Amino acid sequence: MKVDGGVGFDLDTVGAQAQELEEMGYAGIMTAETSHDPFFPLLVAAQNTEKVELMTSIAVAFARTPMILANIGHDLNAYSKGRFVLGLGSQIRPHITKRFSMPWSSPAARMREYILAMRAIWATWHEGKPLEFTGKFYTHTLMTPMFTPTDCDYGAPKVFLAAVGPKMTEVAGEVADGMIVHAFTTEKYLRETTMPALQAGFAKAGKKREDFEVSYPVFVVTGNNEEQMAAARVETCKAISFYGSTPAYKPVLDSIGAGELQGELNTMSKQGRWDEMGTLITDDVLKEFAVIGEPDTIAGQIKDRYGDLIDRTSAAYANIPKSDRKQIIAELSA
Repeated sequence: MKVDGGVGFDLDTVGAQAQELEEMGYAGIMTAETSHDPFFPLLVAAQNTEKVELMTSIAVAFARTPMILANIGHDLNAYSKGRFVLGLGSQIRPHITKRFSMPWSSPAARMREYILAMRAIWATWHEGKPLEFTGKFYTHTLMTPMFTPTDCDYGAPKVFLAAVGPKMTEVAGEVADGMIVHAFTTEKYLRETTMPALQAGFAKAGKKREDFEVSYPVFVVTGNNEEQMAAARVETCKAISFYGSTPAYKPVLDSIGAGELQGELNTMSKQGRWDEMGTLITDDVLKEFAVIGEPDTIAGQIKDRYGDLIDRTSAAYANIPKSDRKQIIAELSA
């Protein structure tokens, strides 16, 4: 199992962070699109590493056009000598329409076409095929030599897609190279909803499971004493409650018989009661979402619960001492 770690957005320190993660044995370095651009830190990380994969987890697809991300993906993959993974997510309607001022409709169908449009653009650059992509949401039919990259030794980057619901998950299985499972996922939901939807996507594309990677950033509650464990529990419960307040994620709570929580959490979120929301996450609910225990038990628990389902995880990026993290990475990677 590959283990990934994250870097921050301070471009003055990202290089040293990336070097440390590579030396610790991480297989991949990730950034997320939150308060800063997700691509710049990976450019710095590429300059300071040699082996690790470099992944956005995630970049917001619908905030950009397929041509823009095709360019960025190509450039980072060429510069890193084939180590870039373009991890995409759809975000939700309010962010796309109100924050990015971009169109929103039929997110799963739009995402499928988005990735196919990027692949058509890359095929033009890397294989010399005419650019003739005409879809319902995107049209790309013009490409001249002046705008065609020439540094094509490493081809197109891999594309991973973040998904929760079965429609977007099926799209991931059909047109992506991997899936980023949302941290807000239970083992039961992963087995009974996610994997069958992926298989449906594989069947559409004639793909095999072994040609695809599933990445799952498992929630981890751990520490070297009771105080650290308690603090980790509080923070994890807050995170679970935050995601649980999203109406689209109610089916995940339904999978463990806790669907009624979604309405309560949503109401509290609208009232700004963010810290209080975490108190609604009971021990039973927490156990469904998180691996809980002392550091030396974490790798074994992850393997026992998810070893037959996932190919990579960022769980060892938990806030625990470096020596413990190195041991978890070694055990998971073995």
